[in-house]
Amino acid sequence: MTTLKSKLQEDLTAAIRARDELRSSTLRLTLTAITKEEVSGKTARELSDDEVQKVIAREAKKRREAADAFAQGGRTESAEREKAEGVLLDAYLPQQLSDEELEQIVAAAVAEAKGAGAEGPRAMGAVMKIVNPEVAGRAEGGRVAAAVKKLLAG
Repeated sequence: MTTLKSKLQEDLTAAIRARDELRSSTLRLTLTAITKEEVSGKTARELSDDEVQKVIAREAKKRREAADAFAQGGRTESAEREKAEGVLLDAYLPQQLSDEELEQIVAAAVAEAKGAGAEGPRAMGAVMKIVNPEVAGRAEGGRVAAAVKKLLAG
């Protein structure tokens, strides 16, 4: 069974051979982040695929935020590069939920929370508790929170 980390390492080797600078530097940085995470605790350990996915998701999010920052600063070339790195990393993550799928999951959670007696803006925490495990890795926290707020306000 190939782990996600070993797949990243294989892809890095292939990218270096193919002289794909964007892919090799992106994968190298991501593998460094994974290694850093592995040695960050009291004892060094191998990360599970789920943990590796979390690191990749965090790295992809950093790229998106940097791309936005560069775009706002008028540095289009840097923004494009960060965006390309983010897209490259997204390929290693589970398929992201569409807005419609996310809204359906949130709507069901809002109904469930209402059934348990939680309503209005105060139900935010209860709804997030229901939604988060269902969308883990498939939608960013900010997106989820916005969808929950929208449906609770409506």
